[in-house]
Amino acid sequence: MILAIDIGNTNIVLGGFSGDDLSFVARIATNPSKTEDEYATKIKSILELHNADRENIDGAIISSVVPPLNSVMKKAINIAYGVDSIMVGPGIKTGINIHCDNPSSVGADLICACVAAHHIYGSPSLVIDMGTATKMMVINEKGTFIGVSIIPGVSIALSALASGTAQLPQISLEAPKSVIGKNTIDCMRSGVVFGNASMIDGMIDRFFEEMGKEFQVIATGGLAPTIIRHCKHNITLDSDLIMKGLNILYKKNK
Repeated sequence: MILAIDIGNTNIVLGGFSGDDLSFVARIATNPSKTEDEYATKIKSILELHNADRENIDGAIISSVVPPLNSVMKKAINIAYGVDSIMVGPGIKTGINIHCDNPSSVGADLICACVAAHHIYGSPSLVIDMGTATKMMVINEKGTFIGVSIIPGVSIALSALASGTAQLPQISLEAPKSVIGKNTIDCMRSGVVFGNASMIDGMIDRFFEEMGKEFQVIATGGLAPTIIRHCKHNITLDSDLIMKGLNILYKKNK
């Protein structure tokens, strides 16, 4: 089994691959203050719940947007399973080109998502990753990553709305029955859910206009299922896109 790890600002996502089959997905909270021993213990406990013993782990690959955890996680996986992890970053074989002002600055999670989109769904494509931030990435017909738009994430906007006002509460994220809210909570849910769906629709229109044609759109990320269903464009939802990208990258670089 290959262990795929995506370290995000809010959560660390763990996935186990047997060949191309994703056996499980688990999440733990990101905490840069934890040590490699603490992460090793936590990850071993979670994987044991999914019947993944030490002897079953043949390799590991890590993508990260939290640099302080890079070496910590590599050491944790070595402690727990005795394998050296591959880090997604400059110099890794991806199978796609990156045409940006500074290719080395492109986030590892963006690379994983685009690699999976290109190899699984083909190019050109627009990839939407809805996590702590909402990222919208374009891969052209040659399979080249040509740029991204980064937008404040849904949860960030919701927290800012509640913390920046005196009378608006913290609420759970779900769609109300109507876009026209009749109470404070439904009013906020309408703005956050339908507002973000409309923003994504509008941004897709702008991407299509700038590229001069329409092409496929794939969405991933923890918040995508809540928002994407309310978009008017035809969008393919693949919640495990980054995990799949990590598995592809592992095979290319092992």
